[in-house]
This record gives sequence, C-alpha cells and structure tokens, in this order.
Amino acid sequence: MQDNAKPRVAVVLFNLGGPDQPEAIRPFLLNLFRDPAILRVPFFVRPLLAWWIARARVAPATANYALLGGRSPLLDLTKQQANALERELTAFDATCFIAMRYWHPFSDAAVRDVAAWRPDHVVLLPLYPQYSTTTTGSSLTVWREAAARHGLVAPVSTVCCYFDDVRYADSVARLVTQALASARVALPGKVKLRVLFSAHGLPETIVRAGDPYQYQIERTTASVLRAMSRSDIDWRICYQSRATPQKWLEPSAETEIERAAHDKVALLVVPIAFVSEHSETLVELDVEYRDLANRLGVPGYFRVPTPNADPTFIGALADLVRHAIAHGPGVCTRSHGVACLAAHTACPLHRRVAA
Repeated sequence: MQDNAKPRVAVVLFNLGGPDQPEAIRPFLLNLFRDPAILRVPFFVRPLLAWWIARARVAPATANYALLGGRSPLLDLTKQQANALERELTAFDATCFIAMRYWHPFSDAAVRDVAAWRPDHVVLLPLYPQYSTTTTGSSLTVWREAAARHGLVAPVSTVCCYFDDVRYADSVARLVTQALASARVALPGKVKLRVLFSAHGLPETIVRAGDPYQYQIERTTASVLRAMSRSDIDWRICYQSRATPQKWLEPSAETEIERAAHDKVALLVVPIAFVSEHSETLVELDVEYRDLANRLGVPGYFRVPTPNADPTFIGALADLVRHAIAHGPGVCTRSHGVACLAAHTACPLHRRVAA
C-alpha cells in the first residue's frame, strides 16, 4: 500500500444463504443438516440422518419458497447491504464480499475473490448480531479452513457479535417504534398491544453446552427496550423454527401466540435475531404465525421489518468495521465491556466474569 493510498479493506459478510431456484432446495437442506454444528450426532450417523431430515422437509420447504417466487431473497438483500456498507466506509478502499454457509456463494469462492483482490486488512463481519456456534461459529470455522486451503494471508479482525451494541440497538429500536405507532393506529383503543421478540430457536442441549446465544438474545432485547426509553411496553421473548424432535428453547412462538389469544392482546412481532428478510420472516412469521393468530382469535397481528439496508443499521455495521480495524487482528466485540458469562464456554472471547 502506498503511503497516500487508502487502506484496502475486505469486509466479508457471513450469512446463512438460501436456495436460488426450486432445484436448489434439497441440496441446500442437505448442506444445512450435514453441518456438525447443526446436527450434533456421531459423524458416521450424520450423513444418513441429514438425508432423512432433508427428504422429510423438502416438500414443505418447496411450498414455502413457492410463496417467495421459488427462491430465497437473502442473497439479493445481502448484496444491497454490501453495496450500502461500501458507500459508508469512505475512509477506506473497501470492498464487501459475501460468504454464505449453505448455498452459493460459499466461503471457498469468497476466499478466492478476497485473495485475488489483495487487501491490506480483512474484517469478518457476521450478519448474525448474536453469537452461536451454529451460525457465526460454524461460518468462521469453514472460512478459516478455506483461507488455509487457498493460502489467504492478511491481517484479519473478526467481529464475533454485536448483540448489545448501542448503535445497532438504536437501529432496531427505531424500526420497532415506527411499527408500534402504526399498529396502535390500526387497533381499536381498548385493545392492548404486546411486543413479541422472536428469535430462531436452538436445542436446549446446545445452550447447556456453553453456547451464549440465549443470553445474547435476552441482552439484545434489553438493549432495544432501553433505546426505546419506554417503560409501558408489554413484551415477551419467544423462539421459532423448531427443526428437530429435541427439546428447544422456550417459550415457543406458538405458545406465546396462544397466550396472546387467551389474554386478548394484539401482537407486534420483532424478528430480533434476523437482519434480512428470508423464509423465516416472510413465510413463518408473516404467513404461518399470522394464520395461527387469526385462527386463535388474536385481536391484531403486526410485524416489524428486518433492518435490511436501513441507513441506521448500515451505519451501525460501518462502526463495527471501523472498530474492528482499530482493534487490530483477532476477535473483538462491541458489547459493553463484557461479552459473555463464565458459563458460556463456547464464546470466542470466553471472558470469565460473574453473573
């Protein structure tokens, strides 16, 4: 790099990925359930079990994606986020690269593109605000393997999480506040409104093994409520998208929808673990859970949009990149001085502090 040139920064955005055509649904599901971070069974059992689960889920998944035109919108939305983030990082010669976990573009392709671009610094930025071994952890493992395989050599800063970053919380709080006002206008004055923060679920065994995800979901929710400066909000946390017969985190979204019907309160659902629209927001939240709420007699059902390329959210991501570069190589977080508790042994920083 010349002395007067801007630093060349490669920002790698990690996300789940999604099928880009109906024929990709089955291999996408196979990739998902073959991941040892997802299906935690002996390695010799996993291929057969993954095949069986994917076979059982391909028909309902195909029906869901048909509602979205036969493909996931996630890659297009991630590209929009990447383009917006590049425009925000004016102090650098920054280019964003996308590494999806279970469908194209995979980490192998992203590593090759980053290596060909020859950056001065690489920032690994998950589009998962909360860290889990099943999401960010899995993506980082595959990225490191690909980087070693293709000989990518550059200083690397990794943002492991930003679950209670102030600017990120502000961006979500603004979306919730706007949706709350719109929902209140649409409802009769006597109908109460409950805010339901919905996160993707996890098997309880993964959390008990030291995964900090549930703790970070709770901290994110607290940060958003604090940013809203409202003490009068009736709110709950729930978990959606159960995928295996194991016991998953509770309460489930279905349970909380039933509770709202019993309490005769309307719901405003906040997808607190997602920053882009995809099947679990556009189908599961907007279609399946809305239908359930209507059948049970919930007096109103509303949903907060994910941030996507919202300027406030993109500004928060840009701050994360700047912080990571200033931090230097290694793993960093934007939490308030403490990443996780001592029990969260899967946390990359694993700071042992008292609860």
